[in-house]
Amino acid sequence: MKLETPQLIMTPITQADWSLFYALHVTPVVIEKCFDAPSEEELKTKFEARLKGWTPESDNWLTLVITEKQTHQKVGITGFFLDDGIAEVGYLFMPEFYGKGYGTESLRAVINWAKDECGIDIFKAVVTAGNIASERVLEKCGFTLQEKIPDAYEIGGKKYADHIFTKEAEVK
Repeated sequence: MKLETPQLIMTPITQADWSLFYALHVTPVVIEKCFDAPSEEELKTKFEARLKGWTPESDNWLTLVITEKQTHQKVGITGFFLDDGIAEVGYLFMPEFYGKGYGTESLRAVINWAKDECGIDIFKAVVTAGNIASERVLEKCGFTLQEKIPDAYEIGGKKYADHIFTKEAEVK
């Protein structure tokens, strides 16, 4: 599997991507509006689960590594978890690649692939209140805010609302 956009290439995560995966889950500016840093043991378990081959029947995430075409530098990860026909999307980027439009470009490619190759029509995303950049990416990709759940998630000892976004894939 390989997804390509004008600026990016997305391929399934491999063992060689551990350092990127690790950095994305412990770098304070990356995780500050997402989650608390997991223990190394938790992170290794999560990584191993992401390495399993993915099919629509899988009970694990499809995780794709995002690479810049021009520099061949790995910039982040994206993907989704399929539950009862609804794909919950997610993405994380290294901070030096913020503001380049990669979130929107990669998410559009993932949604198009999921629709075309897997017949997935409904997508959702859960964003921690205050993560404005992630909300903007979702809105640019056609997601709409459906629900705010107060005090749903705790990061650094502080409670945050979850913002639930959804999107139905367009018929081409």
